[in-house]
Amino acid sequence: MSATVNTMRCGLTGGWIELRQAFSGVNLVGELFWPVLTLIALLFLRSRRLEEGGLALGPVILPGLLGMFVAFGLVLIAQYLPADREDGTLLRAKGTPHGVSGYLVAKLMMATASVLVYLVVVAVPGWFLVSGLRLGDVSWARLGWVLVLGLVATQLLGAALGALLPSSRASGYVALLVLGLTAISGIFYPITALPGWVQTVAQIFPLYWLGLGMRSAMLPDSAAVLEITGSWRLAETAAVLGVWAVAGLVIAPLVLRRMARRESGTRLTAPHSRSRPPVV
Repeated sequence: MSATVNTMRCGLTGGWIELRQAFSGVNLVGELFWPVLTLIALLFLRSRRLEEGGLALGPVILPGLLGMFVAFGLVLIAQYLPADREDGTLLRAKGTPHGVSGYLVAKLMMATASVLVYLVVVAVPGWFLVSGLRLGDVSWARLGWVLVLGLVATQLLGAALGALLPSSRASGYVALLVLGLTAISGIFYPITALPGWVQTVAQIFPLYWLGLGMRSAMLPDSAAVLEITGSWRLAETAAVLGVWAVAGLVIAPLVLRRMARRESGTRLTAPHSRSRPPVV
């Protein structure tokens, strides 16, 4: 068995074990908190109607919510890395052949599977909560490439950010960043209602394009009237998500290798020694 195949097998096995632990017992409550809270928000917003086009808000925001949860993979990865660096998990992985690569595969597998669970938890009940969505309008091929590009772009970006964070507490800033981008990316209301400069800022990041791509895959073409330029802009969606994915593929390995090289027993114990009271 080649080293690459063995690394992938070990990584996927480790990711599956961690996934089972995350979605069992009391941990399940924490994992389902945000999806359930999102469904409650959808329940209250579903019947409101938009002035432009006269469409109900529910079917418009549900695809955007799915795009938001794809982007949450960034937050998950950014939380895993500094926490595992602090508790010694990454150092132990470094001490085994191809351990760091297997560790990263496990985390990416766990984050991807978690995101897919979130999507199912939100999409299935959400489909019945809102009216106006039809399975015949869904472009499954488009939904597939938006999902794949979004997962690659956001999770590799999350890995790069997680490797740069000084501590697990700092990962909260990443979550705040994603929540801030959610507010300006047209997830809960059409982005055209926001000022022009806010629209420009939102279009720099992948979250807006994830929401747009999901809407283009799930809504009829008539709903594009709510979007910037009044169209789905499929080419731009693929291009921007593709650029972020390529950037992640280039940057994440460099930053992760740098992080792995810096890991040592001395570095791991330094924060603990600083926190101990001086001996009198």
